[in-house]
Amino acid sequence: QVQLVESGGGLVQAGGSLRLSCAASGRTFSSYRMGWFRQAPGKEREFVATISRSGSSTYLADSVKGRFTMSRDNANGRVYLQMNSLKPEDTAVYYCAASSTAGYTSGPSAYDYWGQGTQVTVSS
Repeated sequence: QVQLVESGGGLVQAGGSLRLSCAASGRTFSSYRMGWFRQAPGKEREFVATISRSGSSTYLADSVKGRFTMSRDNANGRVYLQMNSLKPEDTAVYYCAASSTAGYTSGPSAYDYWGQGTQVTVSS
């Protein structure tokens, strides 16, 4: 069982930056692949980024490549999403998720545990 709590969302102007954090409970954090997803009003949940169990590899959606980076701290049970050069279209609720699947996956159904989400609003 893993419990996830996101933080760090807020209101920012276009071009600005935010750093999202996700704190995970449980002793087996390093055994989970982690992901970030987002969901804008009226839209389906969208894959943003994923990171391997060790943190050695990441994969980001084309829409955020070059602007977002994902990292993790297994010693402290945290995963981060650094978001730079934010655009109004990045506005959404951002969710942290944990998957027991070792390999890369961008599908929400592959993730077993989800946080409650944190709102990110980018003004133009």
